[in-house]
Amino acid sequence: MFLRTPGGEERDSGLWVVDEMGERLVVAPGSTGAVPEEERVRRERARERATGVVAYAADAAVRTVAFAVDGRLWTVHLDGGEPRPVPTAGPVVDPRPDPTGSRVAYVTGGALHVVELDNGHDRRLAVPDDPEIVWGLAEHVAAESMDRTRGHWWSPDGTRLLAARVDNRPVRRWWIADPADPSRPPREIAYPAAGTANAEVTLHVFDLDGGSVELRWDRAAYEYVTAAGWDAHGPLISVQSRDQRTLRVLAADPDTGETELLHEQRDPAWVQLVAGTPARTASGALVHTGDLDGTRRLLVDGRPVTPEGLQIRSVLDVSGESVLFTASDEPTEQHLWTYDAEHGPVRLSEGPGLHTGRRAGGTLLLASHTEAGHSFRVVRHGRPDAEIASLQAEPVLVPRVTWLRAGEREIRTALLLPSWHRPGSGPLPVLMAPYAGPAMQLVTRARHWWLAEAQWFAEHGFAVVTADGRGTPGRGPVWEKTVHGDTLTAPLEDQVVALRAAAEHCPDLDLGRVGIRGWSYGGTLAAAAVLRLPEVFHAAISGAAPSDQRLYDTHWRERFLGHPDEQPENYERSSPIGDAARLRRPLLLVHGLADDNVVAAHTLRMSAALLAAGRPHQVLPLSGATHMPTAEAAVEGLLRHQLEFLRTALNVAFR
Repeated sequence: MFLRTPGGEERDSGLWVVDEMGERLVVAPGSTGAVPEEERVRRERARERATGVVAYAADAAVRTVAFAVDGRLWTVHLDGGEPRPVPTAGPVVDPRPDPTGSRVAYVTGGALHVVELDNGHDRRLAVPDDPEIVWGLAEHVAAESMDRTRGHWWSPDGTRLLAARVDNRPVRRWWIADPADPSRPPREIAYPAAGTANAEVTLHVFDLDGGSVELRWDRAAYEYVTAAGWDAHGPLISVQSRDQRTLRVLAADPDTGETELLHEQRDPAWVQLVAGTPARTASGALVHTGDLDGTRRLLVDGRPVTPEGLQIRSVLDVSGESVLFTASDEPTEQHLWTYDAEHGPVRLSEGPGLHTGRRAGGTLLLASHTEAGHSFRVVRHGRPDAEIASLQAEPVLVPRVTWLRAGEREIRTALLLPSWHRPGSGPLPVLMAPYAGPAMQLVTRARHWWLAEAQWFAEHGFAVVTADGRGTPGRGPVWEKTVHGDTLTAPLEDQVVALRAAAEHCPDLDLGRVGIRGWSYGGTLAAAAVLRLPEVFHAAISGAAPSDQRLYDTHWRERFLGHPDEQPENYERSSPIGDAARLRRPLLLVHGLADDNVVAAHTLRMSAALLAAGRPHQVLPLSGATHMPTAEAAVEGLLRHQLEFLRTALNVAFR
């Protein structure tokens, strides 16, 4: 099964299936646009841009599928029949069939419900006893910073549920207003800023008759629930200390709530969370990762089973004694691997690109994102491979990338030049376009939208340079943890190295006219660049930037900088707002006023500090936009505004 829109420039997504009858549409896209608030929050956390069917879940046999559209619950049987609505107690969030396909669990109004599909009987398993308590959903920091987007999990036999109870009462309240519509009241959110209280999260096992038991562990020492699930051996969870230096894997008894320590991992900086871990094989061997001698390695039953230099990115599936995972031995690529004791680690994907996959029931889906675009191949033993057609739009401007390795650290760098430029034909102003933070890489061998966007700037007269320096993922724990305690100094140094290496490769780059633009962490880096290195960077665009690190959430910010009350100097050196008085270059600040991830207060405080220091700058507020603007008119207008700002600031001729 997969989701696909009718075309590359359309957003309404439908549910498709590939089976013996070939590729066919099961559920057509459709949406009324009335999205419940809890679903809106889930989509924003997932950076979801589609409409229609945007998520689904299936039973173990992949016969019964459940999904929500605009808060209404629907199910469909893949072996025949039309989608049918299922009456529920209210707008539905995160519906999930049990493994037998007999019933669906969902959340509405903070309560966890189960509805029987044969007779429509709906029961409430867990009801919040306060408006600030929610059952069955992930709390803010789990969804935003831990990659745990779920809050309830079925037992393998479909008779019980493991569910999270999230008590947001201790969390500080913030209000997000829409200045463009003063008639609308502000939206209240529970936001755990660095150094403040988190939501209190507990885990409970429910049977379908309403009986329950709470899982017990030392919650005072390990307040974060980083992962949870239920396999054939019972519930399996991970909990982490507030300082994130200790991670524990616990097996739970669903009858008594007692937990048993299976594994403990410690790190002087932080223990990195790896998607898909922990897990267990059919025999009960624990699957997790460990940072050993500079390599993040896959461990099965406590033994490293992957070689040095192969950095584990995620665990995708554990079936029997076999583990399906992604890993990188070259940071610009990601490949799909499998491991079992008989064959050892075996790579399943070929060629430069980002490769991943899924498997179930003897079928493997290999998904590849390369410089040529996306491809999807279904591999089944004893049968011909099947291709799933990609309907992606072809970019108007195909990125023309020169891949570089900058400096002694071989910083992976992408250089994009105008298609019309010829060597020696004249100097080119430079636009640095990094993200360069720990959440993602930009310099990978795939056709990304940001590379097409970079080519657009190049066609207007710029040489565009994008570099993934220290702190970015994909190059192992030592590379990632260089930024512990200081998230700006090393990344900024690496941008300078990449800039000079690009100029050495292409002498036409004009190092007297260098701009830098970035979003989110990249926006913070851009602002810091013109504030701290004005002799190198001559103009900056800082979008949705965390300017005051104390305003960002606990789990993400404290991972790198510690607790602000205990290590305030880390927050000072990593917050460009303290350097406001040093500005002497053009700076454009951009922020969505509806952003509830990096709130607009970051940019407003940065602007206030600049004004107080008498430093001219520009501020562009985006009304109604969240962390990433999505409306086509706003995106196009923002790009053109940035282009005009850079042309003026760097004295670039119009083309």
